[in-house]
Amino acid sequence: QLQLVESGGGLVHPGGSLRLSCRASGATLEYHTIGWYRQAPGKEREGVSCIGGNDGRTYYKDSVKGRFTISADSGKNTVFLQIDSLKPEDTGVYYCGADVRGASCPISEYDYDYWGQGTQVTVSS
Repeated sequence: QLQLVESGGGLVHPGGSLRLSCRASGATLEYHTIGWYRQAPGKEREGVSCIGGNDGRTYYKDSVKGRFTISADSGKNTVFLQIDSLKPEDTGVYYCGADVRGASCPISEYDYDYWGQGTQVTVSS
């Protein structure tokens, strides 16, 4: 069974950068659609980026365009989320999800089959 583990979160100053990793085990991520979501304190989880499993197309939420970059390394069975120019409003727990059908992005949160446990990102001066 596919398992996802996020890592790379931490405490950074505004303007800083982080690279989050979503590493899979138990199965290959190839042809899976992978999405990154975040949940800020007291708010609902929101999708920030996605990469399509079958078409490789990417999606970004408007508020993160130009600052977030999603990429996949099939050899490492890992999907990355590079986050630059971090803002306090980027604070939250970041989760990755996998859709085994490889649907084109964006997809509903409810269409993901597997989720990781999340990694905390805190942006503060």
